[in-house]
Amino acid sequence: MERPAPARWSRAEEFLSARGAARTAHPGGTLLDHLHRVARLLSAWGADLDVQLAGLCHAAYGTDGFDESLLGTTERGVLAELIGDRAEALVYLYASCDRAAVYPRLGNGFPVVFHDRFTGREHTPAEADVRAIAEITAANELDVLAHNVGLAERHGPALYGLFTRSRDLLSAPAWNACAEQLGRYASEPGIVISGLDHLVLTPAQVGDQRPQTRQVGQQDTRSYAQP
Repeated sequence: MERPAPARWSRAEEFLSARGAARTAHPGGTLLDHLHRVARLLSAWGADLDVQLAGLCHAAYGTDGFDESLLGTTERGVLAELIGDRAEALVYLYASCDRAAVYPRLGNGFPVVFHDRFTGREHTPAEADVRAIAEITAANELDVLAHNVGLAERHGPALYGLFTRSRDLLSAPAWNACAEQLGRYASEPGIVISGLDHLVLTPAQVGDQRPQTRQVGQQDTRSYAQP
């Protein structure tokens, strides 16, 4: 995938560093290290230039999972000048996303109603924007979990569930990366009925309305599969 225009990329890196990203601790080193890795993942997955730049700057306003911010939302114009309007809009959409409200809505078709945690308002982003946010979310979370075992064990199962449910929002490379890294958190499938020889029904005792079943000729294979 083509790398973002050198001027926009270098200006963004310098800005993030000047605003403290290189001094802010984060799993895997500094926040700036993390931002670079997220952008590289998005590039490897084939994301377009604006999505890569949004990934590089995704924590500029802080996020619902990371309180540290490098600039306030009153300075949106400053970031837009550096990375372009489209990329900045994605950064704001990612930062403003109220995850508790929005994540359960992902994977249920379009439109997806977003709740802005800064303003309290709800809105419906364009489908392309929702897909971009899902892609940035995957890149961000995979990098965080790869560099913090405790967070991986705590949040891996929920994130695997989120990405599985919303896999249609992700590019094929992004979904493959999620499945490879988080697949071990999938629920155990349990015992599933593969077939029956035959069943013998016996009458219930008087007063007991539940029929009793006994399987003959083969081992009991009741399903314990998780929903």
